[in-house]
Amino acid sequence: MSSHTYAEAGVDTAAGDLAVELMKSAVRATHGPEVFGGVGGFAGLYDASALLGYTKPLLASSTDGVGTKVAIAQAIDKHDTIGHDLVGMVVDDIVVVGAKPLFMTDYIACGKVFPERIADIVRGIAEACTLTGTALVGGETAEHPGLLGINDYDVAGAATGVVEAERMLGADRVQDGDVVLALASSGLHSNGYSLVRHIIANAGINYADQAADLGATWGEALLTPTRLYTTPLLGIADDFGDGLHALSHVTGGGIAANLARVLPVGSWAEVDRSTWSPAPVFRVLSEISGNSLESSEGTWNLGIGFLAVVAADVASDIAAALTAGGIDTWQVATVHTTAERPAGEFEQGAKGVDGGAVRLVGAYREGGAK
Repeated sequence: MSSHTYAEAGVDTAAGDLAVELMKSAVRATHGPEVFGGVGGFAGLYDASALLGYTKPLLASSTDGVGTKVAIAQAIDKHDTIGHDLVGMVVDDIVVVGAKPLFMTDYIACGKVFPERIADIVRGIAEACTLTGTALVGGETAEHPGLLGINDYDVAGAATGVVEAERMLGADRVQDGDVVLALASSGLHSNGYSLVRHIIANAGINYADQAADLGATWGEALLTPTRLYTTPLLGIADDFGDGLHALSHVTGGGIAANLARVLPVGSWAEVDRSTWSPAPVFRVLSEISGNSLESSEGTWNLGIGFLAVVAADVASDIAAALTAGGIDTWQVATVHTTAERPAGEFEQGAKGVDGGAVRLVGAYREGGAK
């Protein structure tokens, strides 16, 4: 009689246990006194008594993944930065409404558990959680042999935050004459990688090849971690109060579509391309593909990771504060709510949101970064 075991089916529970042991210290480092139960429980526990100090606390939640950027991490066997990308995609969506992140959970599906690899991924998540003030209270690693290849994996996460109702940011706060500030990205972040990989493959480039204009191998350059905006933006919300009106995370859909989502119906803005120069990674990829930078505006962030809609009288002070904190910030547009909208095509209605209208105008500045 033949025997059939879980291990013979391709699932190694011992490897999963080792992965947990390797990541424990990094996960615990994200825990403050609000977290109960430690690592390994069926559910993460978070003390919500702090919410009693709010008049009307609104819970904000977000879930997302990293997308096909993980394919590049797998190709060059480098997995310690993917966690930053995951936290950026999830937690930085929460700060858009002005919410402070409380806790996050992650999920990793893989064809085979390689403990060191899983630990690298989770350590990256934990590091980014620490940088954003988020407790990593739980997670799951699932081995799916036969569904995923032996070296394949995907990551996803979900987070919860809280904002006082009267301090929630959004389109209802935006006023005529508000200034739109652009916050520089660190590169591609985590969007448009299906296009990136298509360009690289068609050009016959190997991820181990040197990219002279980028100062690294192609794989290393394309894995530049997503910049995290939560902590500095929460600082701006505290320091400038009612001067900060709305925020937009520039992810899938690009600059115009994501800004339109946070502007009021009937308003419009023209983002001036001449105020910045997209970073070399965008220019090089565009040149290789034979396409213009403008053609990728609905796919890549082109150097802007976040947009802040602020009162005109504090715009320069907010830009200076963010720049001094390490995030290059500059004015790209003005919001109009009363003036007649110019003729021509604008982005509007992205993601099902009936918001404002936005388009990019002018030509990008030549040369290096903004």
